[in-house]
Amino acid sequence: MNWITNYVRPRINSIFSRREVPDNLWTKCDECGTMLFHRELKANQNVCTQCDHHMAISPRDRFEALFDGGVFVEVEVPEPVADPLQFRDQKKYPERMKAAQKKTGEKEAMLVAEGEIGRTPIVAACQDFSFMGGSMGMYVGNAIIAAAERAIALQRPLVLFSAAGGARMQEGILSLMQMPRTTVAVQMLKEAGLPYVVVLTHPTTGGVTASYAMLGDVQISEPNALICFAGPRVIQQTIGEKLPEGFQRAEYLLDHGMLDRVTKRTELKSELVTILRMLMGMSPAVAGDLPAPQKAEEVAEAPEEKAEEAKTE
Repeated sequence: MNWITNYVRPRINSIFSRREVPDNLWTKCDECGTMLFHRELKANQNVCTQCDHHMAISPRDRFEALFDGGVFVEVEVPEPVADPLQFRDQKKYPERMKAAQKKTGEKEAMLVAEGEIGRTPIVAACQDFSFMGGSMGMYVGNAIIAAAERAIALQRPLVLFSAAGGARMQEGILSLMQMPRTTVAVQMLKEAGLPYVVVLTHPTTGGVTASYAMLGDVQISEPNALICFAGPRVIQQTIGEKLPEGFQRAEYLLDHGMLDRVTKRTELKSELVTILRMLMGMSPAVAGDLPAPQKAEEVAEAPEEKAEEAKTE
């Protein structure tokens, strides 16, 4: 046995050999092609540091960046009937659901949570486009109703982040019925005198645009988001004319009065805090991470406790 050949050389090669780099360390920007390190990209909320292109972001990652300290509590959403129409195309509907759940790690296409942003208590709902295109099914309808009811119970504003390809075809007419259901939920908020703010993200299309996504007291969008009912390609083929530059993009809609603001994702939290506190009649937010305010019960008990301490002394 030649120990130099069989042991020493392989050992040296293993120490100095080039290690393989994991595939998930770098992400290529779809807009400018820059390779972005995953930690820098996450720290910038999935916004390209070179060209400011807004990439897709999951509801959980969005909520971690939105809520103070990344702390939030999920709101329970009632489960709908699993496969009401026994729908099947190339695959059965339950199989598509399992595949989407495995891909995203989420139960469905919308996440509802409550917490504080800039010490402002809110309820938030966010669609996940990576879950079957963020399609609006019965669960999404239940989620928006649950979010509205929770906001009314806590007397908090509701902030909704939309991202969808429209209604979910596997649920047919039951999916389309979520349009009036969610409209009623928004009306409940208005009757309770609570703000409803919508943040439209790329893309927001179809029945979602035709219902709850365009009913906000304030309509905000992320830059260059596609917002429409029918897509530009369909419209161009139908009318047979070339569409204007940037047609149905956020900036075009802002210029034509369909949006109130177009705001970068990294600046969105501070803008939401300002708007919500104004709508709720609250004092302006104080810059800096201050301790949570005392509860009303603690404030009421404080003078009595001081009086008892003075007596004992």
